[in-house]
Amino acid sequence: MPVGIEAWITQIPPITRAWLALSVLISLAVQCQLITPLQLYYSPRSAFINVQPWRAVTTFFYFGSISLDFVFHLFFFMRYSRMLEESSFANKKADYFWLLLLSSIMLLALSPLFNLPFLSSSLAFVPIYLWSRRHPSTPISLFGLITISAPYLPIALVAFSWVLSGSFKAAASDLIGCAVGHVGWFMRDVWTREMIGGPTFFSEAPKRLKRLFGEQ
Repeated sequence: MPVGIEAWITQIPPITRAWLALSVLISLAVQCQLITPLQLYYSPRSAFINVQPWRAVTTFFYFGSISLDFVFHLFFFMRYSRMLEESSFANKKADYFWLLLLSSIMLLALSPLFNLPFLSSSLAFVPIYLWSRRHPSTPISLFGLITISAPYLPIALVAFSWVLSGSFKAAASDLIGCAVGHVGWFMRDVWTREMIGGPTFFSEAPKRLKRLFGEQ
């Protein structure tokens, strides 16, 4: 592998890098027919009654076959997850992992209600939404065509995903990710500041998790 690519990969923060690597590897494995999407999707029955618990994890890392939609979701999630991890969660890997873990649990609970077997794009929109709320005055250029302010970014990306996939179901999955991202933002930034005045179970990782990440 060229040195330039190695340097670029090592510059990506660890949580985002692991997320990106697993997503690419799983899609490549499907593309090479080593595994099938039927082995990866999530349903409560398959995961817990049929004792296939890995489905509660793999559902978050399969973005579909390698296509324009795959590249679209991977690019934007990596871009904004990286920026969020480098700014709001700098030296707070445990807190960022905790945010994604709680968001994943919420999405698993919502999955049967909306018939969503794959939750990768939903989870990808959580850091996108949180970043957009934490940088409300930042202008964003979309594909060099239009400029919007950051809070409108998630909705603009949902609309583009709808056009790209031609299916509202794909856009609905992204919208649910925005809703979960809104809950995460409210619990971390609004509730802790205006209601509690300090960290809560939802806004700060448990001490054991922090020790696991070497932060205590």
